Parts: sequence; C-alpha cells; structure tokens
Amino acid sequence: MTRKSQDLGRSTIRDVAARAGVSASTVSRVLGGVYPVSAATRARVMRAVREMDYVADARAKAVAGVGTPTLAFVLEDITGPSFAHMAYGVEREATRLGHLCLVCSTEGDVRHELEFVEMMRAQRAAAVILVGGAADTAEYRERTRRMADSLASAGSRLVLCGRPPLGPGAPVTAIEYDNEGGAYALVAHVLSRGHRRILFLGGKPDHTTAQGRERGCLAALRARGLEPDPALLLHGDFTRDTGHRLMRQALKEGLEFTAVVAATDMVAAGALTALHEAGLDVPGDVSLAGYDDIPFARDLHPALTTVHVPYEELGRLAVRTALERTPESADEHLLLGTHVVVRDSVAALRQ
Repeated sequence: MTRKSQDLGRSTIRDVAARAGVSASTVSRVLGGVYPVSAATRARVMRAVREMDYVADARAKAVAGVGTPTLAFVLEDITGPSFAHMAYGVEREATRLGHLCLVCSTEGDVRHELEFVEMMRAQRAAAVILVGGAADTAEYRERTRRMADSLASAGSRLVLCGRPPLGPGAPVTAIEYDNEGGAYALVAHVLSRGHRRILFLGGKPDHTTAQGRERGCLAALRARGLEPDPALLLHGDFTRDTGHRLMRQALKEGLEFTAVVAATDMVAAGALTALHEAGLDVPGDVSLAGYDDIPFARDLHPALTTVHVPYEELGRLAVRTALERTPESADEHLLLGTHVVVRDSVAALRQ
C-alpha cells in the first residue's frame, strides 16, 4: 500500500492496480464495465478490490464521465432562501432519476460561471442549469448562446431557470414563473385595501427578475389610473440589509406612503424591522407585502402577505425537461404560475 493511502486509511485505484498486477486504467475499465476485459484479468482485479476493501468514489466516477451521470446547478448565492429551495428541487429530482447533482455558487462572477460551464461540458454533464435573473444585455445573450451551443455540441443541455429565453433556435430550455403577473396581482391586492401611496423597494434596475417585478407593480398602479411617483421607487439588491437600509432612508426623507411592497421577502423582513424600530405598527400604520413566499414569511410578526413562487417545482421541472428533451425541443420555453398569499401584514387604509 502506498504511503499516501496508508496516511488516509483508504485504498486507491492505484493500490488495487498494484495488487492485481495491472494498470490503473484496467482497474477503471473493470469497475466501469464499459470496455471488454478478459475473464482472468477481471477476476484478478475483483479479488484485489475485495482484499483491499476498495470503494470507488461515485463523485469522481461521475466527473470522469463514468458511472452515475451528472447534472450541474449554477447559482449566484447559495445562501439565498429561494435559491436553496430551487436547489433542493433539482437535487431531489436528479436523485430520483439516478443522477448526481453538482452545485456551483458564482457570487456573481461571470468568469467563474463560464469556467464551471466549460468544465461541465468537458466532463459531458447531462445538463447545466443556470438559476436566477441576470443583466439582460446583448453581451449576456451572446455569451449565454455560446455556452448553449458549446454544451449542445457535447450532447449536453443548457437550462435557464428563472431567466428569459434567448430567442428562436437556441439549444436552450427556459423555465420561468409569472414574475410580472405576480407583482401585478400583489399590488392590485394592496390597492383593493384602499392604499394609493405605495412605496416599492425594488432590486437592481438591470436585473431581469427585478425588472419584471417592477413592471408588474407599475402596471397595476396605471390600471387604476394612478401615475407612479418616481420618489416611491427605491432600488438595491434582494437582501434583508437592503430592505432595512432603504426603509430607514424612506422614513428619514419623510416620503409619504401608507403601504410598502418589497421585491423579496428578505427585503420585506429588513423593512419590517426598520418600521418597528421607528415605532410604527404593521399593518396599523403601514401595510407591508413581500415576494417569494419563503417559509419564514409566515412566521414574521405580522405574518407576511406575499407572492408564492413554486421554487421547488421549478427545480424539479428543470431536471425533468433537460433529461427528457427531444430533437424538437430546441428552444423550449415553459412558464409556471404564481399567486398571492394573503396574510396579516396588509390591512385596509385608515380613513
């Protein structure tokens, strides 16, 4: 046994090869069962495997293109609750269908995303699933189209989950949810309670998810004959700290509003804390709504009115459509519905 494997307390494929008197590649062929090997050689290798109690690493085999097929799941922030639920859906469905799931968190680094996708192409992953919104620019579309073509040339598939499609002919599956429609329905609900001055705490202006939610919000206002006040549109990112900061900013500037619609439940949670710190009651003084319906939204005080997004089903569907694709599904585009979940944080406007 080699010094390294002794130190680790675990036999390696090279240890097995040395015991059987064959090469490591021959051991790999025997264990993978994908190349013809003589009966005598196979018997020697398997005897060495038993004697050394060797266990092949399933992840190493998958990355090497042998054994369990692989799916890759690429997201910007693995700590985001909505992303976590989508990742859970991907992992559960991949496991059910006999695939190993690899997760990459890019932290917004485009180069890291490209490097990971290229690695998955080289390793012939069954599919690569890109999750979450992006800056919808010509550069982004061109870069993503190149990734899609590169994966397709290797027999793989690019799946855009929560991102807009690339256009006709792209070898991509795009799975979205009704982002804009959910925001429209949510603001329509707030308006139905008598509110007219609604503060919107949105995301980054160039982010596709943030853009959809803002469009839905503004469309609902205009449908009621209300012209949106630019002063009541504040932008940041989708975090709790952004919600807290923007809410404190709005209160400090003395903006007039009776309700707040936050672009995510995390933003709403930060806004709720800032309102409580300012001595304001929700929903007695200010109504508040979020977006996503992540689990803790029901445990806030008061429980948060929000938009339910089927994140787990998005993840599961991304896997199924990627693995069950046909030549006719070159630029497949699927859209899931959303709906408003009414809880206690939005009340009728006090006259």
